[in-house]
Amino acid sequence: MKFRVERDVFADAVAWAARSLPSRPSVPVLAGLLVEAGDDGLVLSSFDYETSARATLSADVSEEGRALVSGRLLADICRSLPAKPVEMVMEGTRVSLTCGSARFSLQTMPVEDYPTLPDMPTATGTVPSEAFAHAVAQAVTAAGRDDMLPVLTGVRIEIDGAQISLLATDRFRLSHRELGWSPRTPDDTFAALVPAKVLGDTAKSLTAGTDVTIALSTTGTGEGIIGFEGAAAGGVRRTTTRLLDGEFPKVRSLFPAEHQTVARVDKASLIESVKRVALVAERNTAVQLQFSDGVLTLDAGSGDEAQASESIQADIDGADITTGFNPQFLLDGLGAIDEAVVELAFTQASKPVVLSGSDAEPRPGETFRYLLMPRRLLS
Repeated sequence: MKFRVERDVFADAVAWAARSLPSRPSVPVLAGLLVEAGDDGLVLSSFDYETSARATLSADVSEEGRALVSGRLLADICRSLPAKPVEMVMEGTRVSLTCGSARFSLQTMPVEDYPTLPDMPTATGTVPSEAFAHAVAQAVTAAGRDDMLPVLTGVRIEIDGAQISLLATDRFRLSHRELGWSPRTPDDTFAALVPAKVLGDTAKSLTAGTDVTIALSTTGTGEGIIGFEGAAAGGVRRTTTRLLDGEFPKVRSLFPAEHQTVARVDKASLIESVKRVALVAERNTAVQLQFSDGVLTLDAGSGDEAQASESIQADIDGADITTGFNPQFLLDGLGAIDEAVVELAFTQASKPVVLSGSDAEPRPGETFRYLLMPRRLLS
């Protein structure tokens, strides 16, 4: 194996493929990055039996071949290289990397022990890359992080014709994002539960090209894999991951059809006020929100401890209401909303609030809603 490649393109592709490497691999070869040089250029791959990453890029290949080297070490080396072309050569059981006057010699791993990467499923459709990355970033806000409840660490992707819905919940909050896309078959309907971290990292990394291709393969029991492919500097990047097994809760019914109180508040002002008032909120205590007479009053702290209070303007329709929320969860939801004015819709104080952007001209099929459970207020 012998090839020559541009330093920036190579370093970026190595870093991208290496990001999926397991921190504690079950077998040593899974810590490796597979480097393959052939007629189609250079292919860099990683795989941990759950998620695979494959970057294809242009390179000047003198001798075909493949080698398995420590992925994290190669990524560290590439970040430190000077801005000159990189040359890699297989020398027995070692790989020589040269860039300018810098030269590294890396021990290889047994490439024959490396598992075969899964094939990309048949393409299901395409979605604009920037819109997809933004929608996923909004949806994953509410995804769970408790591995003891693996189903809640995923994002449910529901595809119905030209519409994609993304749903995530950790039991205390719920996000729902819709966006349009171009399906392969207009009448197709699919549902898949995708690990939130993989989905978030992948969507964010595939914005160099115009579109992202989504490829889904499922069985009747929800098993299967999903793949994402997009253009990148110097080539193409592809990720596949196994779908999460389990029944995602039926959360759509949690969004109420009617509301008794609706308040509209300047988002930036509300975020700054929550941040200030929350400074005195003890661990796991709520920030109180009181809506009355065109004013939203925020309070935190109680008893002999530090206290804080602040008031901001609010456009309120309906009855006065006082409730409280986990301040960080509230900030997460506010931060995920694009519009400058946020709408908070209530049924009653003990029921969840629905946060959304207050837009005079809402974009059809591109809505984002964030439902947040209230917290008990200290007396």
